[in-house]
Amino acid sequence: MSGIAVVTGAAGGMGEAICRRLAADGRHVLVTDIDADAATDLAGRLEGEGEAAGARLDVSSRDDFEAALAMVRERWGEPTILVNNAAITQAADLMTLPAQEFTSVLGINTSSAFLGCQVFGQAMADAGFGRIVNMASLAGQNGGTATGGHYAASKGAILTVTKIFARELASKGVTVNSISPGPHDLPIVHRTVPPEKLEAVMAGIPVGHLGDPEFIADTVALLASDRASFVTGACWDINGGLYLR
Repeated sequence: MSGIAVVTGAAGGMGEAICRRLAADGRHVLVTDIDADAATDLAGRLEGEGEAAGARLDVSSRDDFEAALAMVRERWGEPTILVNNAAITQAADLMTLPAQEFTSVLGINTSSAFLGCQVFGQAMADAGFGRIVNMASLAGQNGGTATGGHYAASKGAILTVTKIFARELASKGVTVNSISPGPHDLPIVHRTVPPEKLEAVMAGIPVGHLGDPEFIADTVALLASDRASFVTGACWDINGGLYLR
C-alpha cells in the first residue's frame, strides 16, 4: 500500500501508534511534533516498506504547516493523508478557569485541525485525492470537563471544523473525518492518574476496560484507505459505550 502521510503531535502516545500503523502499511510517514528531536527519533524507529522522517511542527503556525507540506513534496511528492492529532490537554477547574487559558487552549487545538485542513486540504484538492482524519474526543461530545472545559470546547469545535472541510472538499476527491476516543490505555494515563482513580474510571466504562490505541490506529488506516471514498464529515465514536447516539 503506497501513500504519503503526515501526522501531527506524533512523537508519542496515540500519535506514535498511528505512525506505526501507517508505516507498517507501507506509507511514507512524516512524523511531526513540537519536539523535533522526539519526532526524528520515532521516525528512525518506524518499520515498514515506506520511508519516514521527523520534523518540528507548531500546530498554531500556518507557516509550520506550509513548511511541512514543502518538506513532503521535496522528499516524496504530494501528500495523500493528514492526521491532525496534536492538542494541548490541561486539567482545570471550570468555574475558576481564566479566560486567557480558555482562549489559548481553544485557539491552539482548533487551529491545529483548521490550519492542517486548510493547507493540506488545498494541496490534496489540487491533486484530486486526499484523506484527512481529525482526532476529536469524547469530551467534545458529552460536555466532559475532566481534562478542562477549554479542552472539551476545543474538541467540540474540531467536530464542526471536520464537517466544514468535508463539505468544501468532497467534490475534489478529499474526505475529512474525525475519530472521537474515550479513555484509552496510554502511558500518559498511567503516569497522571492514580491507580485507585483509574480503577474507578474503568468501572464507569460500560465495557469495563480502557481502549486500545492500536485499534484507533487501525481506524485511521481504514479511513485513510483508497476505498474509504464514501465516508466524509463523519465522527467515529470509540468510547466503550460511554456515549451513545
